Amino acid sequence: MQKRENLRNIAIIAHVDHGKTTLVDQLLRQSGVFRSNEEVVERVMDSNDLEKERGITILSKNTAVMYDGVKINIVDTPGHADFGGEVERILLMVDGVLLLVDAFEGCMPQTRFVLKKALSLGKKPVVVVNKIDRQGARAEEVVDEVLDLLIEIGADEDQLDFPIVYASAREGYSSVDLSNKGTDMKPLLETIIKEIPSPSGEIDGPTQVLFSSLDYDNYVGRIGVGRVERGTLKIGQPLVLCRENGNNENVKLTKIYQFEGLKRVESDSASLGDIISVAGIEDLNIGETLCSQECIDPLPFIKIDEPTVSMMFMVNNSPFAGREGKHVTSRSIRDRLFKEIETNVAMRVEETESADKFKVSGRGELHLSILIETMRRQNFEFSVSRPQVIFKNVDGVKMEPIELLFLEVPDVSVGSIMEKLGSRKAEMINMVANGMGTTALEFKIPSRGLMGYRTEFLTDTNGNGIMNHMFEGYEPYKGEIKSRQQGSLVAHETGEATGYGLYAAQDRGRLFIGPGVPVYEGMVVGVSPKSDDIVVNVCKKKHITNMRASGSDDSLKLTPPTIMSLEQSLEFIKDDELVEATPDNVRMRKKILDKNQRSKKSK
Repeated sequence: MQKRENLRNIAIIAHVDHGKTTLVDQLLRQSGVFRSNEEVVERVMDSNDLEKERGITILSKNTAVMYDGVKINIVDTPGHADFGGEVERILLMVDGVLLLVDAFEGCMPQTRFVLKKALSLGKKPVVVVNKIDRQGARAEEVVDEVLDLLIEIGADEDQLDFPIVYASAREGYSSVDLSNKGTDMKPLLETIIKEIPSPSGEIDGPTQVLFSSLDYDNYVGRIGVGRVERGTLKIGQPLVLCRENGNNENVKLTKIYQFEGLKRVESDSASLGDIISVAGIEDLNIGETLCSQECIDPLPFIKIDEPTVSMMFMVNNSPFAGREGKHVTSRSIRDRLFKEIETNVAMRVEETESADKFKVSGRGELHLSILIETMRRQNFEFSVSRPQVIFKNVDGVKMEPIELLFLEVPDVSVGSIMEKLGSRKAEMINMVANGMGTTALEFKIPSRGLMGYRTEFLTDTNGNGIMNHMFEGYEPYKGEIKSRQQGSLVAHETGEATGYGLYAAQDRGRLFIGPGVPVYEGMVVGVSPKSDDIVVNVCKKKHITNMRASGSDDSLKLTPPTIMSLEQSLEFIKDDELVEATPDNVRMRKKILDKNQRSKKSK
């Protein structure tokens, strides 16, 4: 067994917004990846607009820094459980993990999800307590919390003896001693080299590469990202690809890339432990193994968690169809969805009996809403149905996905929260008073019970609550859960909303649109406090006469509308409603637009 002492492979694990991408920024800056006069954007690893806007990592990404003659490959992992399909595979490429924890917030639920995966694979953790310069930081207590968490999720003795580094990624310093804050990131880099195991194996053995991720390039096609598990890989070398279905196929690589800083750099060869990208293999899939022809030895296939939520994507057939989007046909929507599953392996796309409908399944509402938002920005126009959980049948028993729900709420809101969650079949596991006017609650709840709950939660806590959830597993069906109790305010005719029409409609419920917004018959324009839908005429204009009435002609006071985001719209709609997603607008509508046809159907 040989070791490559000049190489380390690590993944960074952190909850959303704990400073993971900022930390990578500092490591890149201080290791000399950027020129001294180079202008660098903040959070350079957040490569797409959605990641920058939301401050979350959606796609795992690779980078590499050099320190003291050692190459450190860093993999940035998503912090949200909905992107767990990314996480599990990425961990197979690394030998250790940096567990990044906020010095004020401590261990958060999403940290737990990825960390549990890493520990079960035997990875060595290095704990980085970040934001020690933050007001209210409690670094020592947080270290104790990390220890408790590691014990709770089954860490072994070696993993419990973890090194600790204190850091402020924003200010660019780290230290192994809390009383001495340090001046740069050298203590962190030195800890990584000292504590993370170097790759070990047979450097001179037959080639073996496991692919854990996929990328796509318009010039070279599909790119496989993986790690050299054994031997050396060279351009032009005769190789065998061990397919997922058990078939073997002779292949030759056209390109090998290694990571240097943020760039992919072409290379003639790669050796044991290197994280590489390769081009030249058609229809390459995640989990497949590349071997030398003289020793065909496939590695175990990577298991990817199954999707838990599905929704229908369909061609937009509203009266406004084709006005805003460039790609509106079923063919273009189909091609885009099937292109997505080439790289997004936790997602499934199925064709239905109707050529205009596609069933798309993912790991959660956020997983699917990110796809919808991405397609909108690429000038696609389509409609989607309400998300539905995916049930399973195990030995004749109906099973449904269950989530762990973590809440931090003001003490005064605890009663109403527990009442609402009780009706959604939630089961309390833990309740801890934090002593600062807030209470931490932990529940097990069916995934169905979470749909549409976030808006209620924010209302009940006056916007002061924190809510996180993660997939736990499948359990027997918990029984019927009542969906949204309120009805919708539905537009009566096609036209433009007027102040006069909205003024009359606002007494019937809460509006989602303001004056001057184009509407069509059957479009959802607000929410009614009653359980039945109410048809309102928001396009109504005041009849012009030559008579004036004292007081009634004063300016009309309109209540500001509630503007619904894409996620809120997906949570809000009922089974008989759709969300219309276009590059410029997100609208809600009834599946059947005509009022008379709707009433016939309901009868």
